[in-house]
Amino acid sequence: MATTKPVLYSAWISSCSYRVRIALNLKGVEYEYRAVAWNDLDYGKINPIKYVPALQDGNILVSDSLAIILYLEDKYPQHPLLPQDLKRKALNLQIANIVCSSIQPLQCYAVISLINGKLGSDESLQIVHHYIDKGFRAIEKLLEGCDSIFATGDEVQLADVFLAPQIHAGVTRFQIDMSKYPHLERFYKAYMEIPAFQVACPENQPDAPSS
Repeated sequence: MATTKPVLYSAWISSCSYRVRIALNLKGVEYEYRAVAWNDLDYGKINPIKYVPALQDGNILVSDSLAIILYLEDKYPQHPLLPQDLKRKALNLQIANIVCSSIQPLQCYAVISLINGKLGSDESLQIVHHYIDKGFRAIEKLLEGCDSIFATGDEVQLADVFLAPQIHAGVTRFQIDMSKYPHLERFYKAYMEIPAFQVACPENQPDAPSS
């Protein structure tokens, strides 16, 4: 019996979707990409909160990038993203949560407020910079003295899957000067050499603008 590929409901510009694409690629899971437009009313039937990403894997539907990636970790054990060592596992989860709870949603609030006319462009960018800087400085502090190739070791793990999209957005969308965050700058250069990260990049998605 043929196995149905998981379906990823995604948006090219979404850093949350970007995280899941990286995880799927690292684990070698082939999937179907379904682009979701921001005003797609039908998507609410799939994910009531209407945010991307969502993953349909057989009869299991999971939304929220962290929940999806933890599901993938259990379902597809190849290339484990969480180490067995409890200290390193906790560090991976802490970094992932800083990105997905303390940086990205607040950054997103400023961008949406700009679109809705509640903030001017300078004020919006100022807020974005504030929260990215606050989060990146905290992560740099957590990684003080780190000499590994990636954030928590010499293998890509969960922290890296969350850091890469956030740094990419900072560099390409928000003009963040990464030289202020030497560990993160070094990791980002390493991420961009890895095919699983390259293929997952926003600009390489089928719904990305052509120019």
